[in-house]
Amino acid sequence: MRFLLVFLFFTANLKAQYYYPPVSGSQWDTVSPASLGWCISELDTLSDFLEATNGKGFIILHKGKIAYEEYFGTFQQDSVWYWASAGKALTAFLVGMAQEQGLLNIDDKTSDYLGTGWTSAPTAKENLITIRQQLQMTTGLDYTVPDLDCVADTCLLYRNDAGTHWYYHNAPYRLLQDVVVSTTNLTYNQFTAQQLGTSTGITGFWFNYLFLSKARSMARFGLLALSEGRWNGTPILADTAYFNDMVTPSQNLNEAYGYLWWLNGQPTFKQPGTDIVFNGPIIPSAPADLYMAAGKNDQRIYVVPSEDLVVVRIGNAADQSLLALSGFDDELWRLLGSLICHNTSQVNYKPGELKVLPNPATDHFYIEPWVAGMEVEIYNLHGQRIKVAKPENGRVDISHLRRGAYLIMWQNRGEKAVSRLLVP
Repeated sequence: MRFLLVFLFFTANLKAQYYYPPVSGSQWDTVSPASLGWCISELDTLSDFLEATNGKGFIILHKGKIAYEEYFGTFQQDSVWYWASAGKALTAFLVGMAQEQGLLNIDDKTSDYLGTGWTSAPTAKENLITIRQQLQMTTGLDYTVPDLDCVADTCLLYRNDAGTHWYYHNAPYRLLQDVVVSTTNLTYNQFTAQQLGTSTGITGFWFNYLFLSKARSMARFGLLALSEGRWNGTPILADTAYFNDMVTPSQNLNEAYGYLWWLNGQPTFKQPGTDIVFNGPIIPSAPADLYMAAGKNDQRIYVVPSEDLVVVRIGNAADQSLLALSGFDDELWRLLGSLICHNTSQVNYKPGELKVLPNPATDHFYIEPWVAGMEVEIYNLHGQRIKVAKPENGRVDISHLRRGAYLIMWQNRGEKAVSRLLVP
């Protein structure tokens, strides 16, 4: 019990470091890049790059405050743009909320909600498809049909058993909206506004399965994700197990895919539109713990827990029109790496602001910055201490840990700090 109280105290204080804008109005606190120790000489280079790559709006949040915001051409703060497939991440969050409220269970058959015959697959094969597999992109439905957006049963043909093959197939994802609507007396727009509008200020509307909003609503959603489903201390999605599953590998067929979120830092990944497995992370120049909502023509919401960052980009295609992933991501994060330059002579690290990197981590993590003699304790979420270690050059071995969430507590000269670690 004592540990639980300590855990709640520290996590509440850590979350309290984030700023949350009011749910209505245009007020949003800012923080200057210079005060964060960023290399402000790189801002002009970033701005030129964003304009040259057809950007319309760009926002960087640090701990919830706006550190950088720019719009291009005639596009303004109040202009509306489409999220494209970045809206998939919003649907994943809403499905989690629907499950938490008892409206559905992601391990249920999709046919329990859409009725038998929602596909043209044999009934036995159709019954293998669950809501979870719609979230994972592993329904097994035929991806060689002419229109991957078509949700008619005549377009949804059997190809593989559900759960045995990953492919970026839009139609089964789109039908998640129909699944949610079937459990309520609301339209999907009404459900979205009811669940998120009054509590977080996220506004916008769905049209033909696409979400449209202002850039700042995208930033609000990114901040909600950065806060692990909480808004200013209030749980919006309290199901931490679902949230963790959403932003960690959801299957082993595409390690860089959670529940409709793309995950950096994984050993392999698959691109939309192909069955080829590529080695390495999807964005080599970005932090390993980054995860993102990604849409066609480079609509992006990047979330980086280790850096307390949310980055939003909207606009036309940076180079060529592609689905969720493109080479734009790596170019952008090379520039952001130069901007967010971590000049430690300008940054005053406090004990509660120390980093665990990477996060999620599989076999080891690093404490940053590391101080010789620092002691690290690892607890599970039941309050049981799993390990005590003194990092070697900042490195802590966790190869023995099972998949799950852990609490990392470190001490240095009598001061303590706490952070949360995910082991996928």
